Amino acid sequence: MSTTKYIFVTGGVSSSLGKGIIAASLAKLLQARGYRVTIQKLDPYINVDPGTLNPYEHGECYVTDDGAETDLDLGHYERFLNVNTSQANNVTTGRIYQSVIDKERRGEFLGKTVQVVPHITNEIKERIQILGNSGDYDIVITEIGGTVGDIESLPYIEAVRQLKWELGDDNALVIHLTLIPYLSAAGELKTKPTQHSVKTLMESGIKADVLVCRTEHELSEDLKVKLALFCNVKKEAVIQSIDASTIYDVPNMMLEEGLDKVTLEKLKLSDASEPNLERWNQFLNRHKNPKSEVTIGLIGKYVELQDSYKSILEAFIHAGAENEVKVHVESIHSEYINEKTIKNKFTKLDGILVAPGFGERGIEGKIDAIQYARENKIPFLGICLGMQMAVIEYSRNVLGLKDANSTEMNADTQNPVIGLMEEQKSITDMGGTMRLGAWACELSENSIVYEVYKNKNIEERHRHRYEYNNEYKEQLEKAGLIATGINPKTGLVEIIEIPTHPWFVGVQYHPEYKSTVANPHPLFVAFVKAAQEHASK
Repeated sequence: MSTTKYIFVTGGVSSSLGKGIIAASLAKLLQARGYRVTIQKLDPYINVDPGTLNPYEHGECYVTDDGAETDLDLGHYERFLNVNTSQANNVTTGRIYQSVIDKERRGEFLGKTVQVVPHITNEIKERIQILGNSGDYDIVITEIGGTVGDIESLPYIEAVRQLKWELGDDNALVIHLTLIPYLSAAGELKTKPTQHSVKTLMESGIKADVLVCRTEHELSEDLKVKLALFCNVKKEAVIQSIDASTIYDVPNMMLEEGLDKVTLEKLKLSDASEPNLERWNQFLNRHKNPKSEVTIGLIGKYVELQDSYKSILEAFIHAGAENEVKVHVESIHSEYINEKTIKNKFTKLDGILVAPGFGERGIEGKIDAIQYARENKIPFLGICLGMQMAVIEYSRNVLGLKDANSTEMNADTQNPVIGLMEEQKSITDMGGTMRLGAWACELSENSIVYEVYKNKNIEERHRHRYEYNNEYKEQLEKAGLIATGINPKTGLVEIIEIPTHPWFVGVQYHPEYKSTVANPHPLFVAFVKAAQEHASK
């Protein structure tokens, strides 16, 4: 193919309608037809990236192989497509303005007044086309964050208007995702909010080519005709997106609605080959028809908001399907763990995962949870901070170093079994300065993780500033906490295990970021299997 095609996904009426899932589902269908597809997210907030945002604000921060801290929607893109994303797949207003201001300071606009149009919009258009110009993709889907009409989104909408004009109708289309609310008192679905949303889009100079309508109830043919008439789209381009039991149903639902066919027709691309969703549907079948069940406790301090641990929850779905087991995740707030909590909730658990995080709030609860898992022989997985807390718990309760801690929590501890990485000590800026992205790890043979990965050398994604203090390594290993994964260049301990425990693993990295439908992460698969074996006993 000589020309990359561009699809823009905008949202109207309300936020949180699932633009990322619709974009990922369409991309999956196009990929299943043989097209090379990628997705990018344009976020209107002024932060340079979500790395410094509280998870309560924006959900989890997703990390790519190249070390980009990105929006959580990139996790959906990777999980659906099984293709790595990068820094180019997520752009924020902060990054756009930072780039333009840097260019102005260097004198690249010498003599010119720097304005939103054309300088900001040109920068946005350039970022949109980076992936397309690489030659690696036939189709680039760009999701515009926020809702049409937001002040923050206006430069992006204007950039899309310009780019659609420059590329031509055959090379670009706009999909507008909107809400059809149901008024129970009247017993009716209402189209007026969607009409107003489309009108707002048109006032910005953009005509929606396809309408995807989120709804709780089936859209009648009459209602689709009405939407087509008032919103200036063809009836077959009015796509119903009814609530699904799982996000993994959405590609099949969009296939049934013909979203991929409408898209290919408008882009003048062949739809001759039918989508091959065999592997996808095998996963769905195993997910929906489990042969057994397990309950795993997710111990964290952001458990009120499920998006804070989105990748972990999805990794459990993938691993559960692989093991043909239903994974019930019991979210337990680490700040409220006490004797009563442990008695009421922990005795029912088949596995315990201590989640990543930052700061001292709730860490003592995490330590208590790890002690319970260790002493009661319950399968345990600690991720990032969870691994560090496992080292602290062992140091306190087995080595007898009662004040053992991380210097993140107590800078004056006499036993800093976890400390700030050497290269982090001179850093003052908080954003984008952690140890980020994919790093190598060498595994010890005859270890749990070696059996899990079936390989001596692995690469996993990281996001941390603090590390295992190697000065305590000899003591800890003599006491039974073994380091079984080491970074070959730095000597940094990446993995700890207790060989005398049925299944006890802590990892400094984030395995959840690399779990996909097509390739469930082996560490989660093994952890769920261990929980299944524990449940059967």
